[in-house]
Amino acid sequence: MVTTHDIKQWIETGLSESRVISAEGDGHHFEAVVLCPTFEGQTALTRHRLVYNALGSHMQSDIHALSLKTYTPDEYERG
Repeated sequence: MVTTHDIKQWIETGLSESRVISAEGDGHHFEAVVLCPTFEGQTALTRHRLVYNALGSHMQSDIHALSLKTYTPDEYERG
């Protein structure tokens, strides 16, 4: 079964300079908060696609649903 540690590791490995600051889930449905400077100037849709690309085939086979909150580090610090 997929764990939140797996989700964190897959995202941080697949998306350069990213940091997952929160990941929760039940093995199939997950929520994650992802910070990445690459998100600067990107739409929410583009940010989510970058995360999905980082997860690669895991989105097809291991993860049933993933809810994302994506921020640049500056956006997150500003609240």
